[in-house]
Amino acid sequence: MKLAAQGLAFGYRDRRIGSHVTLTLDAGEVLCLLGPNGSGKTTLFKTLLGLLPPQQGAVLIDGRDVRTLPRDAVARQVSYVPQAHGAFFPYTVREVVLMGRTAHLGLFAAPSARDHAAAMTAIRRLGLAHLADAVYTQISGGERQLVLIARALAQDARMVIMDEPTANLDFGNQVRVLERIRALADEGIGVLLSTHDPDHAFLCADRVAMLHQGELVACGAAAEVMTAAQLQRIYGVAVAVTAVTVGGAGTRHVCLPLSAF
Repeated sequence: MKLAAQGLAFGYRDRRIGSHVTLTLDAGEVLCLLGPNGSGKTTLFKTLLGLLPPQQGAVLIDGRDVRTLPRDAVARQVSYVPQAHGAFFPYTVREVVLMGRTAHLGLFAAPSARDHAAAMTAIRRLGLAHLADAVYTQISGGERQLVLIARALAQDARMVIMDEPTANLDFGNQVRVLERIRALADEGIGVLLSTHDPDHAFLCADRVAMLHQGELVACGAAAEVMTAAQLQRIYGVAVAVTAVTVGGAGTRHVCLPLSAF
């Protein structure tokens, strides 16, 4: 399966946010989108999901224009994980994940045994079985983010778009979420995620796309496109990209600021 943007211009009715974006996401890979605040990452995601119409170009799912597909058909192919958010209603984890089955239900249909089973499969897949009956509002931020990923998996989509899935999480939970994301790709799911931390791309991404002022300035393997010069260009600060040797885990790249504090 392939999700593709071709010559995409995107934005809102009275304002263009980005243009000339061409990229693809294949099943089984992690594509990480980097860019500063206001560069258009969330608006691009909404356009890829069919929530906003392209101002130019097209979004294709396996060669079919998203604009020609019913909403439920798009939802069965591409799911969405929003940024971590505060919840107000005391749903259980099981109930939140079950909401991901909406794309497979008729207008007035109730979830079937198959839907409940799919929700529990997604819960187990994310290592959350012990929290299935816990109240969503009472679990940790990292656990809530994993629940949102489980809800997306319950849709049975082969592509998942994640908008800053590690935002506002502590270091340990960031690592756990990134590990799960990498595991999903290894199982054949295509993952497109945004992050503000270049090191996250080095940790889990197969490819990196860099968005600057609404345009794609680089896209390719992390080690090739995430150079000090490119990172300074999009973030406006001097950085160094260096390789470090991690005992038992080989060599990894990290991004370090050069500013004097």
